[in-house]
Amino acid sequence: MVMRSLSMALHPGRAPRAVLERLLATLPADLPASGPDGPVAVLERRISELLGTEAALFLPSGTMAQQVALRIHAERRGRWAFAAHPQSHLEVWEERGYAVVHGLRFHPVGDRHAPMDAAGLDAVAEPPAAVVWELPQRDLGGTLPEWDDLREQVRRVRARGAAAHLDGARIWEAQTFYERPFAEIAGLFDTTYVSLYKSLLGIRGAVLAGDAATTAQARLWRQRLGGGIADAWPLAAAALAGLDDVLPRMPAYRDHARAIAAAVNADGTAHTMPAVPPTPLFHVVLPLGRAAAERAAAELAADRQVRMFSRVWTSADDRSCRFEITVGEHVMPFTPNEVTDLLRDLVRRGRRPVDPPPG
Repeated sequence: MVMRSLSMALHPGRAPRAVLERLLATLPADLPASGPDGPVAVLERRISELLGTEAALFLPSGTMAQQVALRIHAERRGRWAFAAHPQSHLEVWEERGYAVVHGLRFHPVGDRHAPMDAAGLDAVAEPPAAVVWELPQRDLGGTLPEWDDLREQVRRVRARGAAAHLDGARIWEAQTFYERPFAEIAGLFDTTYVSLYKSLLGIRGAVLAGDAATTAQARLWRQRLGGGIADAWPLAAAALAGLDDVLPRMPAYRDHARAIAAAVNADGTAHTMPAVPPTPLFHVVLPLGRAAAERAAAELAADRQVRMFSRVWTSADDRSCRFEITVGEHVMPFTPNEVTDLLRDLVRRGRRPVDPPPG
């Protein structure tokens, strides 16, 4: 039996052979590795057109792309602070690179368990060089502000002389909630970073989009930080395939996410956060502690050949935990009823007493 997965990180489409086969099926035989017709240049033009920006620049990682954008905004304004949600990727996952490499200061905005709002932004005392919005907010189960609320937040930030930067790693999912052109969403911001590998099933890489002057400065910083990869064409080619094949499916993924969430919440064994997913991304909250959930998931994978998750979020209450589902092609074959059955099995296994060690 082939192992299946509800986890995007464990998606079989990410396996090296699957990625290479996908590329071989789509790449023209005479495609150059570089130059104006190479995959990197084509990708930069395509992202720029899609987001409605003057220019776009490929970078090897989102970590580099976002730190470069903030560094540029800081130097232009002579301000060395930025503001973002307390669970921003810049703070949680990047070993404080913004401070160690660029000398920037971070101001967390608002409640770590709720999206940023205007009141939280107004409470930031030090004038920031930039404010970062993550759309959707991954660690909050894919929540994001309503469109008019987002516009008002950006307006207030700009009134204070700060730049607006979009952590658009998952802008592809966010668009299914706003149902507006990508250019209209990115048009709210001075700079926008997009991921090439998450939901697009690429290999790695990122693109930073904005005006031509900012992109030119970003190119310089990319070289300074060692990101000027000469042979980045496989990363760009995989992203182009994702834009062609995966991106048009995002509305279907959102609809399936909502159907699964509705079934999970109706069953009652677990519940989703949020109750109605605004995008293809949501969290499932289990009535189990983390250790019990991980033990039960390992058993279930061995017995039923289904991986439920790759990561578990803990909570202050050690009787619950949660995991993420991002619906893509790997989740579409799972019916809502099958997911609820898997969750019932997972919770049953997690509640089973553990035999004490021998001796």
